[in-house]
Amino acid sequence: MLRNIAEPGRTASQGLRKLHAAMCATLLLMVASCHAMTELRYPLSSDGVDSRYDYDWAVLRTAMDKTRATYGRYHQQQSEIAMSPQRVLMEMQSPHGRINIFVRATAPELETQFLPIRLPVDRGLLGYRLLLIRSADQPRFARVRTLRDLRALRAGLGQGWADVAIFKAAGVPVVEGNHYDGLFAMLEAGRFDFYSRSADEAVREFAERSGLHPQLAVESTLLLHYPLPRYFFVRRDAEGEKLARRIRAGMEIMLKDGSLQALFQQHKAKLIGNTALFKRHIIKLPNPTLSPLTPLGRSEWWFNPLTGQ
Repeated sequence: MLRNIAEPGRTASQGLRKLHAAMCATLLLMVASCHAMTELRYPLSSDGVDSRYDYDWAVLRTAMDKTRATYGRYHQQQSEIAMSPQRVLMEMQSPHGRINIFVRATAPELETQFLPIRLPVDRGLLGYRLLLIRSADQPRFARVRTLRDLRALRAGLGQGWADVAIFKAAGVPVVEGNHYDGLFAMLEAGRFDFYSRSADEAVREFAERSGLHPQLAVESTLLLHYPLPRYFFVRRDAEGEKLARRIRAGMEIMLKDGSLQALFQQHKAKLIGNTALFKRHIIKLPNPTLSPLTPLGRSEWWFNPLTGQ
């Protein structure tokens, strides 16, 4: 009799265990689904010497690492072939393109076509411009003091670059080149008078290419400035929106915990220090293409050349 009385209890207990196991399995599946592997595919920019994007990809990887607990693991892959700026856009326009993220100076058409993560990756450093020139032209540039003076010179820029519109709107003649490396040769050959580069790019690129282009120099007196944030861009679809949320969250964490500033100092401080930005004569150019959604009011995100921070 006792055995028969116990049978219903044992059966109920077994049922509860099965129910509990089923609920646990369901919960695990839900967690696994929430933490599905995030795919990150970004472009190789050049087959030759090109360190322009080392800092950007370091920021991206760190932002992904900072959000593992919330979003799970990720897999990163750089394209096997070098992609021109035009090729990058073509790949991003295709739902099955070989990349799903790129970094670039913002422009209205980019913000319309793709989803911008509106946090300046390089803290606005891109908008502080030094000039690569032919060394023999330094006395000519030393006499430039106003935007009007600058209009007598021809700027060299990459085809389709965001600052092409800025220089044209300011009345500065622009010569566009369709190949990044070719612009250095075009400058040396006299096709234009200066190659506008960001404060960290100019010194680094001069050091990397001085042997190939011995006539070039970094101009020593001027600093151009226009607001030109550099954003990560993703596709405007469900995958892109999820990736944007993760990267945005990771970058905000980086700003708060100091890791963004640490990366910035690691990659940029020495080069910035070598340029003595605070001693240069500044010529400001407006950026008529800048979106009103640009976070200019968040001063903690923007580099200040007077302090170096």
